[in-house]
Amino acid sequence: MTGQKITYDKHCKVEFGTYLQTHEKHNNSMEPRISGAIALRLSGNKQGGHYFLILHTGKMILINHWTVLPMPNDIVDTVHRLAVASKQA
Repeated sequence: MTGQKITYDKHCKVEFGTYLQTHEKHNNSMEPRISGAIALRLSGNKQGGHYFLILHTGKMILINHWTVLPMPNDIVDTVHRLAVASKQA
């Protein structure tokens, strides 16, 4: 409908709600290079980026590189706390 070709490898890599670690741009400083996040949705760009909710900040970011991990129980608790804090629960 939009004329954009969708490929599984690029646009369907991760499903909503998946826990993962994002690989963020970095330099040689002591700043974190990865962040725990929850997959939200496809960005719609040609690069196949996705939007993620960063758990330690509660902010949404767009990124193209990540590593999927099993969902630990403390992450479930963190998501519940974020929902209560945003008055969504």
